[in-house]
Amino acid sequence: MTGAAPDDAWLVVIDMQQVFTGDSPWAAPRYDHATAGIERLLPRFTGRTVFTRFVAPERPQGAWVPYYRDWPFALRPEGDPLWDLTEPFASAAADRRDPVVTEATFGKWGTGLQAVVGDHPHLVLTGVSTDCCVLSTALAAADAGATVTVVAEACAGASDDDHERALAAMRLYAPLITVVDTAADLSARTETDIPSA
Repeated sequence: MTGAAPDDAWLVVIDMQQVFTGDSPWAAPRYDHATAGIERLLPRFTGRTVFTRFVAPERPQGAWVPYYRDWPFALRPEGDPLWDLTEPFASAAADRRDPVVTEATFGKWGTGLQAVVGDHPHLVLTGVSTDCCVLSTALAAADAGATVTVVAEACAGASDDDHERALAAMRLYAPLITVVDTAADLSARTETDIPSA
């Protein structure tokens, strides 16, 4: 499936961090595959890319208390290397001066991201994990009136099955959310897409 991404769309690179790769309990098995997909998109979105980071809250509240009881390894301060962006994203954010939004929530749609992209942007979502932070961001952003495109090859789930289930769930929200398979499917608008006068 193809989907138009206008020139003013924002690439949102969700949580490409140390904690989601390597031998971490939260590692996404296809993290490197998602990295390659995102790298193909970065040149197209120079000046319109935002990176996000997930971090643990200083003091978990409510339902987060039992969550972090299950995952005590993650109760580390915001500056811990576990939360660092991986390469090439750390360098891209620094070299290109792309903003980095940090949240202690799965969903990254909120005042921090809105301050960068505006209230009703077109967002091109990538990152990890498809079935958690990408899904949570997509649904909240679409609910708030953002146009959302998810690039499947530039995302990775907790497993291949979880990745596919999350994509299927997001497809249910069309036309608020569009899922495309590859970066190449982010076609520019053609003359046939533009209504005649």
